[in-house]
Amino acid sequence: MKPSSLNPFDDFRALLQTLPAADFIAQTEAGNQQKKLAGIGRTTGRLGDIAVWYAGWRGQPKPLVTRPLVAVFAGNHGVVEENISILPQDATRQMVDNFAAGGAVVNQVCITHDLGLKIYDLALDYPTMDIAKDAAMDERGCAATMAFGMEAIAGGTDLLCLGDMGVGNSTVAAAVALALFGGEVEDWLDTADPYFSRKAEVIRAALALHQDHLQDPFEVLRRLGGREFAAIAGAILAARMEKIPVILDGFVTTAAAAILFKLHPLALEHCIAGHASAEAGQRKLLEKLEKKPLLDLGSQLNGGVGAALAAGLVKAAVLANAQSVPFEQAVAQGATVQ
Repeated sequence: MKPSSLNPFDDFRALLQTLPAADFIAQTEAGNQQKKLAGIGRTTGRLGDIAVWYAGWRGQPKPLVTRPLVAVFAGNHGVVEENISILPQDATRQMVDNFAAGGAVVNQVCITHDLGLKIYDLALDYPTMDIAKDAAMDERGCAATMAFGMEAIAGGTDLLCLGDMGVGNSTVAAAVALALFGGEVEDWLDTADPYFSRKAEVIRAALALHQDHLQDPFEVLRRLGGREFAAIAGAILAARMEKIPVILDGFVTTAAAAILFKLHPLALEHCIAGHASAEAGQRKLLEKLEKKPLLDLGSQLNGGVGAALAAGLVKAAVLANAQSVPFEQAVAQGATVQ
């Protein structure tokens, strides 16, 4: 998709007005299957909920996950110049190289659960502008990055797991969350972080600078976000148009998803939260989005690890729905054999 209208975001606004819904019949049939699997008076709980959710978006009562993909978007941020991180900006490149070499945690999780993995370098040599002094991106650049993110599904997938990488992007996520949902800076940052005071100061400066433009979530994205935020938002939207279920990773992916949520309250129905990270800001954001995470491991790992771990659970739930023998039938078969 290429932005073509006078306002680069208008094409995305139009898509948000034509969001497809889940298949009610497939959901109902999958729900009936879950009741049969559990047996009378029993429930399959969240395992069944996952299966029903997936079936509805794939439009089949007993689908299978055959082409799962973890897509990790990496971007650099000019705000790192404000001394908000212990890591230098070059660390983003080093981590991307580690992904490519197969040495990251997410590589091993993908191998374990048989997941595809793609890493996207979003112009790492050209960081976005410092949000405390300027808009992170111009309109066309932001829209073009969203369009690029939409290409994540181009090779075909039936489960999209989204992750991120970028030094300083948790500070950017906090700024985005504060702009979208309000509150205090302390609500969105870890107050025990040794860089907390500096991060809070920078976020306050950024919101003061851009305050006259933050009523529009797209303006929040381009002024306070980053390229990985824009690409993730684009990928989520593209997945929705193709009815591809999505698993969100940590704070950054959740903040990117929140942009779409603020634009349309039903925009994230095809998304689930893979895990609750150790960052308090992400947990608060999940409450705002009414997303209950599948996993809570107290992990501070990013780079798609939580989403990839959750994908294993989703695959298991979907396979159980498709191939398990209903409780009453299994009991009857056992009685026949005896």
